[in-house]
Amino acid sequence: MGAVQEKLFYKISDVCKITGLEAYVIRFWETEFPTLHPKKSKGNQRIYIKKEIDLILEIKRLLYQEKLTIAGARKRLRQPVHKTPKVHANQTISVIKKELEEILHLLN
Repeated sequence: MGAVQEKLFYKISDVCKITGLEAYVIRFWETEFPTLHPKKSKGNQRIYIKKEIDLILEIKRLLYQEKLTIAGARKRLRQPVHKTPKVHANQTISVIKKELEEILHLLN
């Protein structure tokens, strides 16, 4: 998240910008993935931490790139993580590409 200022907590609007997802998609995923459970502020706003944003990005990758169903993604998230270097590199490239696009958008 180089283009995004590192914070301790993120609002759902911040998470939408970082992940490229709509708020309703993130809220729906909260109902489908038990491990995705952000805290709520006193004003009842969702508050996300970096770990939850990373989980959202992983769910997005599983659903959109690997074309898994929600049930398949849920199952994959429960399995121990054994990533090959190539998969990890592809994720890193995707994150860098997204950050560069965000920087380009800010410059324009």
